[in-house]
Amino acid sequence: MMEINIGIDAKNREQIGAGLGRVLADTYTLYLKTHNFHWNVTGPMFQTLHLMFETQYNELALAVDLVAERIRALGLPAPGTYKQFAALASIKEEDGIPKATDMVKRLVEGHETVARTAREIFPVAEKANDQPTCDLLTQRLQLHEKTAWMLRSLLE
Repeated sequence: MMEINIGIDAKNREQIGAGLGRVLADTYTLYLKTHNFHWNVTGPMFQTLHLMFETQYNELALAVDLVAERIRALGLPAPGTYKQFAALASIKEEDGIPKATDMVKRLVEGHETVARTAREIFPVAEKANDQPTCDLLTQRLQLHEKTAWMLRSLLE
């Protein structure tokens, strides 16, 4: 196997990759939760939430690929099983089908969790001069914070 020489030493690549693995697990878990809520939402806001959740889970599906590919570009294997995601994720799977308002609240919490996870590893990437990871994290932070705001706005 060829040595990786991208200007980030192996220790830093491993730390960044581990952090991105947590972002990936949180993102995938949030994707599953959002898709579940899309399928199972009911009530007066059905149409609005059904369409909103679809937009959100489609964005999350694209995001998991970007995060996993960044991990691979760093020379590390990307986690990709339910077992790995369950061990790495800060977001827990949903038991049962909550009411629509509770779905929104739980998705706000999920987006805020992904933002916190991304923010935790940002300093490691920044210190390693890993601009591509910093850029990816910045984009993810912007998206999750905006989505959390939009969801919170439904609760006012």
